[in-house]
Amino acid sequence: MDEIDKVSGLPKILFDITALTKKEEIKIDIIRRRYTKIVTRISGITDTHVAEDLEKELKKKFGCGGTIKDGCIELQGNQKRRTKEFLIKKGYDETLIKE
Repeated sequence: MDEIDKVSGLPKILFDITALTKKEEIKIDIIRRRYTKIVTRISGITDTHVAEDLEKELKKKFGCGGTIKDGCIELQGNQKRRTKEFLIKKGYDETLIKE
């Protein structure tokens, strides 16, 4: 028997929202802020719920602070390489991740 999705109540085979959101072009940038502070910005994730969940996972995995500003995820420090590896493991297409 198929697993049932908790949100929709449909079998997970019929209703897989993760496949829809992972086809977006994602851009990872490094920004230098005041007092030589470095911030990693991840843009291109349009769904706010997915962005919030991803931001929480990234902060917990990397042990850093972060937030969502202007539709972009911002993480403290230079997390560019680690973020790309994490997104690929989560199922995002490597060709759609731009650095």
